[in-house]
Amino acid sequence: MSGWTAKRFWSESNVVETPDGFTVQLDGRDIRTPGKSLLVMPTRALAEAVREEWDAQSGKIDPETMPVTRTVNSAIDKVGPQRDNIAAMIAEYGDADLLCYRATSPKELVERQCAAWDPLLDWAADALGARLLPRPGVVHQPQDRAALDRLGALLKDFSDIELTAFHDLVSLSGSLVIGYAVARSMADDERLWQASRVDENWQVEQWGEDDAATALAERKRSAFMTASRILNISK
Repeated sequence: MSGWTAKRFWSESNVVETPDGFTVQLDGRDIRTPGKSLLVMPTRALAEAVREEWDAQSGKIDPETMPVTRTVNSAIDKVGPQRDNIAAMIAEYGDADLLCYRATSPKELVERQCAAWDPLLDWAADALGARLLPRPGVVHQPQDRAALDRLGALLKDFSDIELTAFHDLVSLSGSLVIGYAVARSMADDERLWQASRVDENWQVEQWGEDDAATALAERKRSAFMTASRILNISK
């Protein structure tokens, strides 16, 4: 979608039910992905979210303001055709999960990481059947293979669109466990996002805010919240 330069050409948008789900039509014409596939979605709620993005366009179409449409396009054109490879890539986050890399000092940061991250690791052990262990420092130490296999096997339950949104949750937070916590509503999205920002928030407290870093963090937070929303309305 990054190469789009098209301008709005329609006056009416509608959600239409199809034999395979729901799609959006612009003046009665089907929307297609950049790969020319029909934009079919599993739920009316997701299709309505896509329709709202198209309906909000004025003048030149701006893909940056259409994150739900971009996610559905990616799911159909990219994730579906190489699902196994993408699932394997997501699963590997578990072996380098953010929640497992712990500071050894200062004491306040150590305590803050433990308070935010230990409950999530405990939850993963109980709810997902996978115990990941914290490690001191940032040098990689492999996690238990059985736990990683368990976390990877759970990905098969996601549809292609859910898997695409889940990938965003994991890559933005740096944590496979946080991704699952969002997917299973373990806590509210804001709390889980802030759990992924413990180190960054600590740095801000010590050194002050940087405008560019703050703007980037807000864009990531917005993308994280959008991915959670897509995951929920895709079910």
